[in-house]
Amino acid sequence: MAGPRRIGVMGGTFDPIHHGHLVAAAEVQSVFGLEQVVFVPTGRPWQKDDRRVSPAEQRYLMTVVATASNPDFTVSRVDVDRDGPTYTIDTLRDLRDEHPDTEPALHHRCRRDGPDPVVEGRRRACSTSRASWGSPGPATSLSLQGLPPERVSLLEIPALSISSTDCRERVRAGQPVWYLVPDGVVQYIAKYGLYRTGEPADR
Repeated sequence: MAGPRRIGVMGGTFDPIHHGHLVAAAEVQSVFGLEQVVFVPTGRPWQKDDRRVSPAEQRYLMTVVATASNPDFTVSRVDVDRDGPTYTIDTLRDLRDEHPDTEPALHHRCRRDGPDPVVEGRRRACSTSRASWGSPGPATSLSLQGLPPERVSLLEIPALSISSTDCRERVRAGQPVWYLVPDGVVQYIAKYGLYRTGEPADR
């Protein structure tokens, strides 16, 4: 009898989703032989309470648009539809209920302040970039010091030098974001006027 399907879980604010997210997901899927990658836009990200983010429904729809052309990518609403702050333990529990025939084998959301006990038992892939696009600072780097190598992998993804923050600032300044984010997302941002005034559009 075949075992459960192995999937990767890529959580993020996706405000907006960009090509760096998509390249990272494709690389992780290839390296670990995953059958599918599920993108999970956060509902209310607890770690970003200090700034406003675009409405969860807007970020969910942009993620759907961005991933539509890849049959191995899907998007889940589990965090969008749940009330309260988004925590990884709730995401994984709800995904198991939503996809009972799968096993979340790998979680692609890492923090720089050390391991997160709620994903113990799941392998994690941490992504780093060679350089930080649009920023004068040093390249983004992560250290695996103190983390179990059998549970955590570090992958270098050049396209992750694209930043959602930089994309929002470019839109706000009237600069193009073509080829930084998928074409459909460029059109979605323009249609709903996202990021134009510094406040999320509530339409």
